[in-house]
Amino acid sequence: MSRLFCFGLGYCAGELGGRLLKKGWTISGTTTHPDKIAALEAQGFQPFLFNGKSAPGDVAEAVASSTHVLLSIPPDAESDPALRHFGGVIGQSPAVAWIGYFSTVGVYGDALGDWVDEKTEPNPGTERGKRRLIAENGWTELANAFGKTLVIYRLPGIYGPGRSAIDQLRAGTARRIFKPGQFTNRVHVADIATAVEASLGLARGTHVYNVTDDMPAPPQDVIAFGAELLGVPCPPATDLADEAVSPSTRSFYIENKKVSNARMKSELGIKLAYPTYFDGLKAIASDSSA
Repeated sequence: MSRLFCFGLGYCAGELGGRLLKKGWTISGTTTHPDKIAALEAQGFQPFLFNGKSAPGDVAEAVASSTHVLLSIPPDAESDPALRHFGGVIGQSPAVAWIGYFSTVGVYGDALGDWVDEKTEPNPGTERGKRRLIAENGWTELANAFGKTLVIYRLPGIYGPGRSAIDQLRAGTARRIFKPGQFTNRVHVADIATAVEASLGLARGTHVYNVTDDMPAPPQDVIAFGAELLGVPCPPATDLADEAVSPSTRSFYIENKKVSNARMKSELGIKLAYPTYFDGLKAIASDSSA
């Protein structure tokens, strides 16, 4: 039986887990929130508590008996918590054959608006990107040392039902931040799950894929299109230098690039359900208004 253990049973892992449950997989994983245990169990998952500060025995036992392990939690200031506490368990387990790691396109750094692909040398300029690259390298070393399959998924901004420009506009929290010449990349949560499904049987070794849609775009255009779909006023343009823009939000505009997904589509043979934000937002607006 195929058994997937997810470090971080959140938005993306939950989408994937729901699909695999229907195919007869056993899905287990971690959460940091005790109050989420019941909801995860109701979805058919087997949840465990893990806060990144220790190595609970029940988690180690569940990990060791899994066939696939997906890493969907961020590194902390020290290192990747799953690698730090359970790297040895994962590497030494005869059952675990496949490891998946959700990384970020932030490892590429700033490309001044040009295209990057998996052959582009990583050069992260933010602390987030630097930590992710260190984690990627750590998992690569482990996979090589123990003969595992490792698939690294470099993800851009993630959206989908409940987490999109449509939801922000309806909640009145959407901001149309404008920076001339800025491009950002995004991917629908369903297409992330499709990419992971397509790579569950890859051969040993390390495989790296940019999991993104076909159309990098100025972020303000995404908000504007969402407003058009809903028939609501478009939020006014906010300059990035405006003091109302938080440092955290401003940091996402430091790097400017267009990310290619050509390798993902050619090697995994997948067809995106939402190749552009036009497709994704139309579906979300339609589903949520039904």
